[in-house]
Amino acid sequence: MKHFYTLLLLLVSVTTFAQIPAGYYSTATGSGYTLKTQLKNIITNGHSPKTYDQLFDLATGYRATDVDDFYENDGSVMDMYSENPTSTDPYNYSYYANPSDKCGNYNSEMDCYNGEHLMPQSVYGSAMPMVGDIHQVIPTDGYVNNGRGSLAFGETNSATTTYMNGSKRGPSSISGYSGTVFEPIDEFKGDIARCLLYFAVRYEDQVDSWSHPMLNGTNDQVYEDWFIALLLDWHNNDAVNQRELNRNNAAYIHQGNRNPFIDNPSYANMIWNPTPDTESPTDPTNLVAFNPTDISISLTWTASTDNIEVTSYDVYINGSYSFNTINNSAIATGLIPNTNYCFRVKAKDAAGNESGFSNETCETTTDNGVGVSCLAESFENIPSNNGSYQTRTWTGDNGGNWVATDARTDLTLNNRAITIRNGSLTAPVSPGGIADFTVTTKRVYGGSSGTFNLKVNNNVVGTIAYGDQDVSQTITIPNINIEGNVSIVIDGNSTSGNRVVFDDLSWTCYSNLDTENYDLDKISVYPNPVSNQLNIQLNSIEKTQIEIYNILGKRVLTKTIHQSQSIQLDNLNSGVYILKLTQGNTTISKKLIKK
Repeated sequence: MKHFYTLLLLLVSVTTFAQIPAGYYSTATGSGYTLKTQLKNIITNGHSPKTYDQLFDLATGYRATDVDDFYENDGSVMDMYSENPTSTDPYNYSYYANPSDKCGNYNSEMDCYNGEHLMPQSVYGSAMPMVGDIHQVIPTDGYVNNGRGSLAFGETNSATTTYMNGSKRGPSSISGYSGTVFEPIDEFKGDIARCLLYFAVRYEDQVDSWSHPMLNGTNDQVYEDWFIALLLDWHNNDAVNQRELNRNNAAYIHQGNRNPFIDNPSYANMIWNPTPDTESPTDPTNLVAFNPTDISISLTWTASTDNIEVTSYDVYINGSYSFNTINNSAIATGLIPNTNYCFRVKAKDAAGNESGFSNETCETTTDNGVGVSCLAESFENIPSNNGSYQTRTWTGDNGGNWVATDARTDLTLNNRAITIRNGSLTAPVSPGGIADFTVTTKRVYGGSSGTFNLKVNNNVVGTIAYGDQDVSQTITIPNINIEGNVSIVIDGNSTSGNRVVFDDLSWTCYSNLDTENYDLDKISVYPNPVSNQLNIQLNSIEKTQIEIYNILGKRVLTKTIHQSQSIQLDNLNSGVYILKLTQGNTTISKKLIKK
């Protein structure tokens, strides 16, 4: 459903010419909570309370404040829960052409819109002026509004529900809060943060009597520590844009007061973070280098801690900065065969403070004749389609016939990709073993986060995870069937209707291994990540020692086998381990993840 209408020029003029009155913030001279109270007095004086119904009034309210004059610029309802800032909106509502767009009843997205109280109405009931304060009550799709309910805002890495524009709900991934949260898309995180910071200032003399997981029961800080950190992060990383400025001007005309954090974004840190963060993260520890190939070495380390938050890690190779990662594991690539490399890592926080170096660890790349980028596919040359799911066959970037079943091509990442539903993606046959399989994934809509099976020669050797964010992931695969051809299939038969986009798929392959001297490379270890049973498949009867070490270097399992076996890992906790395989005087190490 998509509605259009012609917006009255008068309303455009209203938002264009309103400005901050001269001297409006002249008494805001303090810092910390003193400044907060000064701003509270400013925005309370002149505030002409409006009812909830007046937000929808024909001549004022949302018709002036929340019209899309910034993205599609089509005069539709500006809904932060359905707006797609980089592409066509999944649906739109109209203020004039379709009055029935206002809720009403709803059964799904696209049925109707209503008013979303960013500080849930259950906190203060029907009390004025909170219930009709246009600075914190915004128009949104009714179904998504109901899905958010009274949840705290936050961030989640494992969404249970994802709405059409990417807004989602799920268990919190924010340190300090473990409940279910609602996460808007990045484009509007700063907008929502500034609305809630306004709420903390405007109602500072009342909030200490209200209860909600976001609130801490005081009228000075107002919000819990974790939530203040989240709001400041959203506020600082999503700057005020012209749409917010227009909205603030129109809101001032509507109810007589302004949002100070839109007019002067520096107020937020002056109140809640008046002392700059100068504390450095702790040094990373237990850095381990493992799983060398001809061109790469895997790294893992114990994460650093910080008084606020560790944001990323700088990886140094042989004393020089090489790359940055947000994870406490990485793969150094583009290396030279049969070369020793030494690694150290530094942690960084959002303020730019750096830790000291981690311990140094060294590893030597192999010299097995690995083919760089044996096969790759960027999905740029697949013919477009009308969105129907069907079998698709094409010639890949590096040649060979690719086949995707139950697939479409109109749902994309970076304007390209193949989308698989309940089907599979089969690559051209590759000679020799493969390693370092890399792919970017994202679930586009329907169902929940999950995994696809990655099969090599019809054996499941790993899983490809997908969720609501586009994520590049590398799966380390042992060299399978080195002396013959290797078939590779991504199998989605257990995905229950999820639509998952795949992009930038590649791997390296072994094309000229000396099979007499590299028996260890013939060992297949799967699945990885592993739940309970790890399968060790040998291609010879040579005695093989299996050792598993935890991240602190403590050996947690040892076993000697002479033939292919399955090893039970039920007693291991979830986490990252190092798997060492030894035959005679030769040892290889692999990263093992226990789910």
